[in-house]
Amino acid sequence: MMNSWVLLGLAILLEVAGTTSMKLSDGMQKVFPTVMIFVFYAMAFTLMPFIMKKIEMSTVYAIWTGAGTVMVTFIGIVYFSESSNLLKLGSIALIGFGVIGLHMAERATHGGIG
Repeated sequence: MMNSWVLLGLAILLEVAGTTSMKLSDGMQKVFPTVMIFVFYAMAFTLMPFIMKKIEMSTVYAIWTGAGTVMVTFIGIVYFSESSNLLKLGSIALIGFGVIGLHMAERATHGGIG
């Protein structure tokens, strides 16, 4: 079976795709992005129990939400021309550092098992 960290990365990408589809759906007025919201989220949530067999739940969820937040913010700024300032970028950087720290802590605690 695929490495749990790879599955977590895939789940994060699927969640980000689902969230981006929400924006693209134009308030659920566009059919394809609306359907894709549910497809992407279903796929992401389906992976989570398998990931949590090898990585602690608290770490999985914190990394999943943190990395997703960083990626969605980046997509919002770059692709959807959302606002950006130093406080926003600094805050996102702190979340990114937190995600990296959690990953390192989990690997140190469990010897890189996954």
